[in-house]
Order: sequence, then C-alpha cells, then structure tokens
Amino acid sequence: MTALQTLPLAKRQRCEVWTRVMGYHRPVSAFNPGKQSEHRERLHFTERGAAAGCQ
Repeated sequence: MTALQTLPLAKRQRCEVWTRVMGYHRPVSAFNPGKQSEHRERLHFTERGAAAGCQ
C-alpha cells in the first residue's frame, strides 16, 4: 500500500475546472454563485455506473 503524499501549500496550484454549457465550454469559476452551486450538485457520468444500470 502506498502512503498518501501531499504537497506543501506553497507548491500547490489551483486546478481550473471547465464544463460544457449551452454548446460551448466555460470555466466553472466564471459561473455566478447559483450556477456554481448547481454544478456541485450534479451527478457525473461513469462508465461503471452506466454498465451497472445506475443513474
């Protein structure tokens, strides 16, 4: 088993998440607070879940 490794805060960098909205891609950080909240509540597609018949 591999030990969990974490970087010091000084070496970490923010990961920008983009999503497709209305036919084009936008960074989630550009969404208004309501849309950001809606994005956090979304269920994301997984192949394993689809194969098992889960939604």
